[in-house]
Amino acid sequence: MSFLILPEWIIARAGAPPLQHWGVRVVDDVIDDVAPAYVLMDRYPKDETWLAPGEILSPGFVNTHSHLYGVLAHGIPMTKAPSDFWAFLEEFWWPLVENALDSAMIDAATDLRCADMLKSGVTTFYDCTEAPNALPGCLFSQAEVVKKWGMRAILSFEATERISRENGLLGLKENADFTDACKKEKGLVQGLICHHTTFTCSEEFILKAFALAQERDVLLHAHVSEGTYEPEYMLRTKGMRTIEYYDKLGIAGRSFLASQCVQLSPAEIEIIATKGVHTSHMPLSNCEVGGGIAPIPELIKAKATVGLGTDGYIDDYFEVMRGAFLIHKAHQQNPQVMPANLVWYMATEGGAKVLNLEHVGRIEKGWKADLQLIKDDVPTPIEAHNLYDQMLLYRGAKDVQSVWVNGQLRVSNGEVLGADWDTLKAHTREAACRLWAKAR
Repeated sequence: MSFLILPEWIIARAGAPPLQHWGVRVVDDVIDDVAPAYVLMDRYPKDETWLAPGEILSPGFVNTHSHLYGVLAHGIPMTKAPSDFWAFLEEFWWPLVENALDSAMIDAATDLRCADMLKSGVTTFYDCTEAPNALPGCLFSQAEVVKKWGMRAILSFEATERISRENGLLGLKENADFTDACKKEKGLVQGLICHHTTFTCSEEFILKAFALAQERDVLLHAHVSEGTYEPEYMLRTKGMRTIEYYDKLGIAGRSFLASQCVQLSPAEIEIIATKGVHTSHMPLSNCEVGGGIAPIPELIKAKATVGLGTDGYIDDYFEVMRGAFLIHKAHQQNPQVMPANLVWYMATEGGAKVLNLEHVGRIEKGWKADLQLIKDDVPTPIEAHNLYDQMLLYRGAKDVQSVWVNGQLRVSNGEVLGADWDTLKAHTREAACRLWAKAR
C-alpha cells in the first residue's frame, strides 16, 4: 500500500524549520519519501493522493506517561481536599482509587482514553497501572483494548510492596510475563518493568525489578521525587536523595525511566544528564497534586532526555504542551525558556527517545508512518518563523483532522474511526459509579 499526503506545511523534524508545499509518500508502515509536492506527484503518478490544503502534517504525539484509569477519579466524592502530596496518596489516591480498581474498570477507562488520545494527535503512549486488587491478568486484558485502536503503546503494572511483599512480587510477575508475551508477538503493544517509588519498595525489591528489566532489555520505570516527600524520606532514611540512591544502586542509566522528577537537586540533575536517565515531564498534574514545578529547563540545558506526559489528568495533549510552554516561563520569569519548537520536539521525537523507540517521531525516509494532520486556520498568517508558536498556542484536539499509526488511518475528517462516543462514555461512567460506590 502506498499513498501521498500533500499538506500546506510539514514539521518533518521538530525544532527544524517547517517545510511549505512539501509532502510525504507512505509505503505500508513507513515513510518512503519526503520532497516538494510537485516532485512527489511527478515521481509517483499512480499513488493515491491525500490532499490537505490548509493543514499541517506533523509526527504523531508521544505521551510518555499516563494513568488511563485516572479518568475514573474525576469528580469522585471526597470529604476534603488533600492538604499535601503525601495526603493526596494516603488519604485519596491509594484508598479511594487504586485499591478499588478492578480489571473491568481499567479496560473501560482505557477504551475511552485511547479514542481521546487519537483525537488529540497521540499515536504512541506509555501507561502505568497500579491496581493491587486487579492482579493477575489486568495488563493482558488492557492490551486487548489497546490493540483494537491500533495504537503504539507500552503498558506496565506499577509494582509496589505497600499492600504486601507478596502483592508486590505478583505485580513484578505481571510485568515480566506481559513483557515476554509482547516480545513474542512483536506487535505495536509492548511492556516494560515498573516499580512505584523508593518509599513503597524495599531495596531488595527495586533491585529485583531492575534485574528483570535487564534480563529482558527493557526500561525500568519508577516515579521519582514527585513532591518533597520522597527526597526528604530518602535523606532521613538513607542519607542521600532519590536519584543519588538510584545511582548508588547502579540503576541510574539509559535503561531507567524516571517520571515526574519535580524535586531535584543540582547534583541529581547532573546525574540524570551524565548517566543518561530518561525523564518524563507532567506539567499540569504536577500542579494538580501540589508537587511543584519540575526543573525541566535545567534538565534540558544539561542535555537530559525529556518527554511529555498527561499523567491521566488532562488528555488534550495540546493543553499539556501549552503547560510546558507557559509554566516554566512564569516560574523563571523568562519568556525565552521552553520555546515552542523545543516543546514540539519533546512531544514527538524527544518522547520517542524517552521510551527507547527507534524511528518514531520524525517525518523522514525509513521512519514509522505515525502522522497527524492539523488545521492551520489560526487568526493570523502562518509563516515559517511562527508556525510552532501558532500551532502550540491556538490549536487543540478539535483541530486534528487525520491520524495514521504505523501507516494505518485511525482518524479521518476529525472523526476517530470506530469510536462510538456514547457507548464509550456510558461504560466509563458505569465503571466510575462502581469505583465511587467503594469510595463512599
